[in-house]
Amino acid sequence: MGKKLVYNTALLTASSLLMRCIGMAFQAWLAGRIGAAGIGLFQLVMSVEMLCTTFAISGIRFAATRLVAEEIGLGREDALGAAIIRCAAYSLLFGLAASALLMGFAEPIGFLWVGDARTVQSLRILACGLPFLSLSSVLSGYFTACGRVWKSALVHLIEQLSYIALVAIFLARAPEGDIERNCAAVTAGVTASDMLSFALMLAFFTADRRSHGYGGARGPHLTSRMLGVALPLAVSSYARSALSTLEHMLVPRGLRKSGLSADSSLAGYGVIQGMAMPLIGFPSCLLMAVAELIVPELTEAQMRGDGGDIRRTVGGLVKKSLVFSTAAALLLFMFSETLSERVYGSAEAARYIRLLAPLVPVMYTDMVVDGCLKGLGQQVWSMGINILDAALGVVMVWYLLPVGALDAYIGIIYADELINFALSASRLRRVCADFN
Repeated sequence: MGKKLVYNTALLTASSLLMRCIGMAFQAWLAGRIGAAGIGLFQLVMSVEMLCTTFAISGIRFAATRLVAEEIGLGREDALGAAIIRCAAYSLLFGLAASALLMGFAEPIGFLWVGDARTVQSLRILACGLPFLSLSSVLSGYFTACGRVWKSALVHLIEQLSYIALVAIFLARAPEGDIERNCAAVTAGVTASDMLSFALMLAFFTADRRSHGYGGARGPHLTSRMLGVALPLAVSSYARSALSTLEHMLVPRGLRKSGLSADSSLAGYGVIQGMAMPLIGFPSCLLMAVAELIVPELTEAQMRGDGGDIRRTVGGLVKKSLVFSTAAALLLFMFSETLSERVYGSAEAARYIRLLAPLVPVMYTDMVVDGCLKGLGQQVWSMGINILDAALGVVMVWYLLPVGALDAYIGIIYADELINFALSASRLRRVCADFN
């Protein structure tokens, strides 16, 4: 499994680096255009969108990857078309339902849940893109399982470039200082780019099926196997996403209770989540690629019963992840002020980058551990750990943030990541030990 994994990882990493460089430059421009408070409001909107996206996808991206990888591992490529049709029908059902719910309940969500009426318009705009995002996730999972990741990588690059261009156009029509309309302009760019992404992904998939000549055979129990993976993962992801969204909603409120004003709370939250965290996560694109691509590789090895290959691959990946992430942490810590000034034009985010840099080895390695667990069929365990982690996060935000403000929020991020990594790594070790 080595050569294919290395090739696809290099390809996906290169595309991710390019997209992150473009995205980071755009994020810096966006922060200057709509301000820290605007970034904070946009992060709140995207927290709600994350929950709705979770419902729209409902585990189907991973289910598509797993189902296609299983058919390939068992030599039944002729059944891939039937597998994707089932996954697409499932995703369309949940995508349309998520869109209808967000559209219908945007006002009570904005007023009562988020606590800021300025988010309502943005939420309604995002609702329009959920079915397209859901269908795109199926096709992306298909390309990942087949090892032709360059197609989805190219689509995502075009999607990001179109998002930047569309946001710039929409923001040019929105008055500066109007946070509500600025946020709506950015979310309109998100929705339009999601629609374009699906159209391109569908074109690539149609061409792929013609060139590889997949037949119309029906694999055994495709629907039940798909539901057996997707539904448990969907239920657990609902719980985790709801808790994570609740945590993000409670952060500005907790900061206000600590004595900060409403705009100061949004600005502080925006600096950490919208400025520091993107820089902290920037070098992780290599390990994110590995975490995604290792899923079909380990699934195919598991179907073949190759336990020795699984143990060697997992052990090597974890060790290399620790080495890479430790080096990244040192660089982030040493150059935090330079990075903040070069990217955002101020040292506003530098303090939080330094505070979070020691956590990078845990954050990055956990990505790979999570990917290995999913590749070995442990997705429900993985999501269970994430649910526990998110629930603890909500409790800590509720009780600690009004007392410690932003410093307490940094401590909560540390506790969440450490608990998640410890439980995930322990589970992976036990699973690998079971292979003979």
